[in-house]
Amino acid sequence: MGGPEVLRLVDIDQPMPGPGQAVVEVAASGVNFLDVYHRQGRYTLPLPFTPGTEGAGTVLEVGPGVTHVAVGDRVGWVEIPGTYAEQAVVDSSRLVPLPDGVDFEAAAAVLLQGMTAHYLVKDAYPVQPGDTVLVHAAAGGMGLVLTQLITHLGGRVIGTTSTPEKAQLARRAGAAEVILYSAVDDLAAEVKRLHGGQGLPVVFDGVGRDTFDASLASLRPRGHLVLFGAASGAVPPFDPIRLAQGGSLTLIRPSLGHFIADRSELLRRAADVLELVRTKALETTVTARYPLAEVARAHRDLEARRTTGKLLVIP
Repeated sequence: MGGPEVLRLVDIDQPMPGPGQAVVEVAASGVNFLDVYHRQGRYTLPLPFTPGTEGAGTVLEVGPGVTHVAVGDRVGWVEIPGTYAEQAVVDSSRLVPLPDGVDFEAAAAVLLQGMTAHYLVKDAYPVQPGDTVLVHAAAGGMGLVLTQLITHLGGRVIGTTSTPEKAQLARRAGAAEVILYSAVDDLAAEVKRLHGGQGLPVVFDGVGRDTFDASLASLRPRGHLVLFGAASGAVPPFDPIRLAQGGSLTLIRPSLGHFIADRSELLRRAADVLELVRTKALETTVTARYPLAEVARAHRDLEARRTTGKLLVIP
C-alpha cells in the first residue's frame, strides 16, 4: 500500500479457474478512483494484490460447475479485483454478456461508472423530469456519464469543473450550466442564483472533502445529498444536527456493490446501461490508454485531476 510507485509489473503463473470461475483474456480495464482507494489502503484487500476492478474481454477457460458463460463469450465485469493483467480469474456469476455493437473498450469504459450513475439516478435519488441537479466534477469520467443520464431522464444539470476546457466537455454531455470552482467565492450562492434563488432537490457529489459544505448549502429544505465518492479526500466527521439546521436534509453514502448484490439485479442494470451505449443514447469518452507497465502514471494523472473522461489500461 502507498503511492503510485508501489505498482509494479511482474510475471506470475498462468491462472487456473476453480469451481464456478472463468479465466478471461483482458482486452481493456477501466481505471477508477476505487483502484486508488485500494492502493492507498483506504479500502483494504489482502496483500499482495493485483489492482483494477473493471474489465472486459473473452472467456478463455471455465472451471467445474460453470453454467453462466462459455469459452469464447464476450463479457464484462465490475468490482472484481485483478483486472490490471493480461488474464484474470473471475467468479462466473459476476460476468455480464456484451451485446453486439458494444466493443471491449466501450464496455470497460462504461460498466462501473454507468451502473453507478444508473443506481444514483434510479435508486439513491430517482431523478424526475424538471429536476435541477448539481453534479460535481461534471467533466470527469463519472460526471460525464451522470450528466448524460440525468439529461436523458429530463433533468437539468448544473455542473462544476476546474477549467474552461472541462466546462465545454460538461456542456457537450448536456449540462445546462457550468460553474468553474475558481470563478466563484461562494459556490452554493452561485448554484442558487442559477436556480432562481432556490436550493436544489439533490446534489450528486463524488468529490467529497472539498465540496461537502457547499453541497449541503446548495440544497433546498428536505433536499438530498448523495455522496458517492471522495476524490479530494474523506469528509471530516460532522455533527448530524447540521442536516436539521439545513432544512431536514438527508445524506446517503451509497456503494455500487449494494445495488448489484444479486445476479438478476446485476444483469438488469448492466443490460440497461449497455443498451444505452449500443443505441448511442450514452456516449463513452476514452481520453487516455496506458500499457500495463505505465499503470502508475495512470494513477498519478487521475489523482492530480489532470484527466477528463475515462482512462483505460490496455494489456
